[in-house]
Amino acid sequence: MGDSGERTEPDVTPGGWGTEEVIDPALLDRMTDGFHAYDDEWNTTYLNERARRIVSEAAGVDLSTEEIVGRNVWEVVPEAVGTEIYDRYHEAMESQEPTEFEEYYEPLDTWFEIRAYPSESGLSVFFRDVTEQRVRREDLRARGEVLRGVTATIADADLSFEDRVSRLLRIGAEMLGTEYGTLSRIRDDRYVFEVVHAPDDSVVAGDEVDLSTTNCERVVVTEESLALSDVGEEPDLAERAGYTDWGISCYLGVPVRVNGSVYGTFCFYDRDAREEPFREWEVTTVELMAEWVSAALERQVVEENLRRQNDRLEEFAAIVSHDLRNPLAIAKGQTELAAEECDSEHLVKARNAHERMERIVSDVLTMAQTGTAVEDPEPVDLTAAAREAWATVDTGEATLDASGAPTVTADESRLLQLLENLFRNAVEHGGGDVHVVVESIPGGFAVADDGPGVPPEHREEAFDHGFSTRDDGTGFGLNIVRTIAEAHGWTVSLTDAESGGARFEFAETN
Repeated sequence: MGDSGERTEPDVTPGGWGTEEVIDPALLDRMTDGFHAYDDEWNTTYLNERARRIVSEAAGVDLSTEEIVGRNVWEVVPEAVGTEIYDRYHEAMESQEPTEFEEYYEPLDTWFEIRAYPSESGLSVFFRDVTEQRVRREDLRARGEVLRGVTATIADADLSFEDRVSRLLRIGAEMLGTEYGTLSRIRDDRYVFEVVHAPDDSVVAGDEVDLSTTNCERVVVTEESLALSDVGEEPDLAERAGYTDWGISCYLGVPVRVNGSVYGTFCFYDRDAREEPFREWEVTTVELMAEWVSAALERQVVEENLRRQNDRLEEFAAIVSHDLRNPLAIAKGQTELAAEECDSEHLVKARNAHERMERIVSDVLTMAQTGTAVEDPEPVDLTAAAREAWATVDTGEATLDASGAPTVTADESRLLQLLENLFRNAVEHGGGDVHVVVESIPGGFAVADDGPGVPPEHREEAFDHGFSTRDDGTGFGLNIVRTIAEAHGWTVSLTDAESGGARFEFAETN
């Protein structure tokens, strides 16, 4: 069949199927897949309606079934010669092994999924258009790459805020196919470029323009995202300098909010209009980026306020401690002189009160200096640090064992303050012969003593400011301990030691 050019009922027995059963042509014509059968000289012996339409499209002319059957397929579609499809068909015939593959056929701008079954007498081929599925898969792959890039950028703590924003702008511009991406800040009626991704220096960070000339004004006023594939179709915006002078023809902008108010915009734009609208997932991705930028800016504001508060607190504490220490020293000195002349119970109480006031002043200054987060911790030998801190505390006959202490990553000066307060607390509550142990625990270290311990009902409040079980206690010691621990990112818990005393455990948070 085929040489006469006359269409006959084909004996369709696809090679490799291992069957002589004739397939009903009507069934093949109802298939959505194309089916094509060739003899061993590449003459078409049969094709269904779907295959006829594809061959006609590839040939560039509408051919009937009768005009295709009996002809050499490579003469009907000469553009296919030398393509991957051509090579794979011939390999299947030579090896007599079935083959299955996906291939892009450029003349039709189409991806085909092809299954070819050879036999000694020819080749049977099923093929279907999978372009839409390929586009979806590629789209999903591209989305995955974008989200991985965004996630990696946000999580990279080694980058500054500006560097992370710059990378997000680059990722967004590549995703959207735009030349420009910017983070702006709105100050009164001015639009200030803070971080810029651009192909040239036509706009750089620090530049300012009138807000009214930009598309971003609408985003600021409405506090909603704005996606325009063709700015020229918006009468109001088409009259602004952004379009008339700068040629911004497509735009996607999202508001950046800080503490409930619009801080500025996170936007992308290009000088060419888009043929298709921005897709929903693209807008959503830009909105997610802007959400992170908003959160990061809010953290900056909070951290800056905290820094200012801590600076003011430390300054206030230093002034207060200085102004109190001078008259306190005078009062203490006068009390000592009076005690030399007169043995009075009242003078003893006055001297004790002066000493307590000195400790309160010292503790207040310490608290003001220890609340900020530790920025540059270094490895510290806790055994050596414990011995150094022990030497600064009036420990009397108390003893210390720090031989099992680990190396910790800490600010050494603040770690010494923490240990000093713990040792002082142990001696004050455990007596002059108390034994203190500093040892390693999983993920941290512990400081324990063999004193009376802390009753369970007081353990939660033991770290509170002002709490003390002694009449002459300041109530600052353990609060300072917790403050220093938190500044290092450690948790601190109070439990019973094996000896029945107090045990303080410090561990890094995960």
